[in-house]
Amino acid sequence: QVQLVESGGGLVQAGGSLRLSCAASGAAFSRYVMGWFRQTPGKEREFVAHIRWNGAVTYYADSVKGRFTISRDNTKNTVYLQMNSLKPEDTAVYYCAARQYYSGSYNQHDYDYWGQGTQVTVSS
Repeated sequence: QVQLVESGGGLVQAGGSLRLSCAASGAAFSRYVMGWFRQTPGKEREFVAHIRWNGAVTYYADSVKGRFTISRDNTKNTVYLQMNSLKPEDTAVYYCAARQYYSGSYNQHDYDYWGQGTQVTVSS
């Protein structure tokens, strides 16, 4: 079992930056691929980024490529999402997720554990 807690969300103006954190507890964090997803009301949860266990491989949705960076610190059991050049369309609840597999996935149904989410609001 893995418990995930996100933090770092908030209100920011367009063009600004935020860094989300996701702290994990429970089973060995380094065994998991970690992902970030986001969701707005009435829409499906959308893939944002994922990172393999050692941080060597990352993958991003086209909508955030070049603006967002996913990273992890296995000594702190934490995964991060650095979000720069934020746009109003980035407004959503952001979730981190853990997948007990060696490779990542953009499909939310491939993830085993989820955090409660953190709200990010970007004003224009």
